[in-house]
Order: sequence, then C-alpha cells, then structure tokens
Amino acid sequence: MHLPPLSLYIHLPWCERKCPYCDFNSHEAQAIPEQAYVDALLRDIEGEAARAQGRSVHTLFIGGGTPSLFSAPAIARLMAGIAERLPLAGELEATMEANPGSAEAEKFAGFRAAGINRLSLGVQSFQDAQLQALGRVHSASQARRALDMVRAAGFDNFNIDLMHGLPGQSQQSALADLRSALACNPPHLSWYQLTIEPNTVFHKRPPTLPVEDTLADIQDAGEALLQDTGFSAYEVSAWSQPARQCRHNLNYWRFGDYLAIGAGAHGKVTHRDGRIERYAKRRQPADYLGSERGAFEASQRWLAAAELPGEYMLNTLRLAGGAPLENFERYTALPLATVQGTISQLGEQGLLAVTDGHLHCTRLGWRYLDTVVGEFFPE
Repeated sequence: MHLPPLSLYIHLPWCERKCPYCDFNSHEAQAIPEQAYVDALLRDIEGEAARAQGRSVHTLFIGGGTPSLFSAPAIARLMAGIAERLPLAGELEATMEANPGSAEAEKFAGFRAAGINRLSLGVQSFQDAQLQALGRVHSASQARRALDMVRAAGFDNFNIDLMHGLPGQSQQSALADLRSALACNPPHLSWYQLTIEPNTVFHKRPPTLPVEDTLADIQDAGEALLQDTGFSAYEVSAWSQPARQCRHNLNYWRFGDYLAIGAGAHGKVTHRDGRIERYAKRRQPADYLGSERGAFEASQRWLAAAELPGEYMLNTLRLAGGAPLENFERYTALPLATVQGTISQLGEQGLLAVTDGHLHCTRLGWRYLDTVVGEFFPE
C-alpha cells in the first residue's frame, strides 16, 4: 500500500470572544491553562507516533480558537516537544493561526523564533462596522498594524483570512475589502463567503445577508480582481501568488494523511494494510486536560470501501487542477473502474473533465461542487 504524505494538526481551543458565525470547537476563557495544556498535547503526541509508521511530518498547522493567545515560550516548548517525539522534515512548513489584536501581534517575533514559519491572520474585514457586526475583537487599524508586524517579525510567508457576503454588504464594499487585503501584498489569501452554520449565534438570530445576485456579482468581480493582481485560485476559496500555496492544506485536499492532537482535533491515517482510519480527540478542554496517554480519543472508525470514492473526491475536487487519476488507486486501494461510470456521467454533463491525466471540476462543476461530490457517495 502506498502511504500518502503526513501532516500534523494541533488544536488550541481558547479564544477571547466567541464570534457569532463560528461553529468551531472554541471556548471563551479569561485565563488559559497553557502549561497544563502543552503537557497534555505532548502526552497526546506520544500516542500518535505509531500512526506515523516511520514517515516524517512535512507540515504542521496550529489552529483554534485563537492560538496566538498562547505565549511564545509555550509555543516554543510545544514545538520542541513535538520534534523530540516525531520525525520532522527538513523543509517543514509550520503554520499558526493568529488574530490581529495588539497583544497577539507583540508575540509574532517570539513565534518565529519558536519555529513557526507561516502565519494565518484572521482579519475577516478591513471595515470597522463589519468587524463589529462579526463580533471581532480587533479594529481595521489594528489589522493593518498587525500585518506590518508580521513582516517585521521575519514572516515572508503568511495568509490573510478575508470574508465576503457580510451582513448588508454591497459589491462595492466587498471589493474595497479585497483591495485593502491586496494592498498588504500577502503571498496567500483565503477569500470565502460567510455562511450561516447550525449551533451559532447567527443561526439563532440571522443577520440580513446580500441576496444571491449580489453574492454572485461579488464572486465574479472579486475573482477578476484577484486574477488581475497575479493571484491564482488553487482551491475553492484559496488564492495565492505563484508557488505560495499552503502546503498543509494541499495535503488535506490531495487526500493525504494527518495526525491530530488537541481538544476536538480530527485525524486521518492510512495503514499499510490499505485500511483508512478516522479519529477525533475529546472535545471539551477539561476532559482533554484530564486525559492520560492513550485515553485522548473520543471516537475512532475505519472507512468502509463504499465510502472511499466520496471521501477521496470530497477533497481532491476542491483543487483547481484536481489530482492525477492514478492517485485514486494509490490512495484508496480501489480500482479506477469503481468510479469510472460516475466520472463519465458527470463529464457528459459538463461538470468534470480530465486534463493531462488529472481529474478536476470544470468551472460549472466548481459552482455545484456539493452536488458533484455527492454523486460519489453511496445513496
């Protein structure tokens, strides 16, 4: 069995304030038990080492919550502890999510010294009224100062998270936000539409969002602006300058493997016998903190063969260039004939295409991605 590349996801679940649109496993906290949590993470990673099966970790991603609420010394101890317990590739991409608040921005140089070499800054908007509507704790001016501090701290590789389709937003306002982000010359931009998710404040009290025609106009005009500025879409909502894609996220979308540590973290691992395992860690921070080695998991299951086509396409069809057709057999251990009929059918409908041996969505297929992917799951 060909084992795919390996990544590591680390979840730090605390934030200063829960945003009304957020459905992630994040928890407001006045004080963070960072020493005890790093201890727990290092106990957790010891139980993950066997899942690596001798592979080096090529990328890691520290997500949240707001990981930048942790101190730089705590992140340094975490990074050093991981290096002691797992083989790390020499060209490791180490990303950390951060907020633009002043207190977090002051730590950027410390995070860089700790071994973090890529930041993902959660700006969301450069307009104060929109930031307030989204429940963000930073201002537009703080966002701009934080981006200056990102570069000053030595980060030449970073991402700006930016939303569109915000409450009451016009096309003009959305494009002004996008131009503000582009003026900061980021190597990478995550530009995505606000969606209302269950179990959020916005789901209970929905804001007034732009109508469908406005959303479509924003999408079309924004894509044209990004392309004119030298950015390419390599995934549904991910744009980058040439050769500046996020390697960690690419591994997700190529159906790679990823270990997972931290409260509520999800992992996916391929084993040498061809079976694919999905698992999740205890969701509540208190339960996670109280766990000993080998007792962090909340759930674990093996994917059934019937699920694999859908699982594979759910990831790879998000990529603009798709993935080599041969990777389907390499990463699922199923014959290509399993999906050939569905591929042909969707191709006739103008939703899928094969170019230079790569299976990918057409532009129309990308617009109806959920429908396309659904065809590969069992009914």
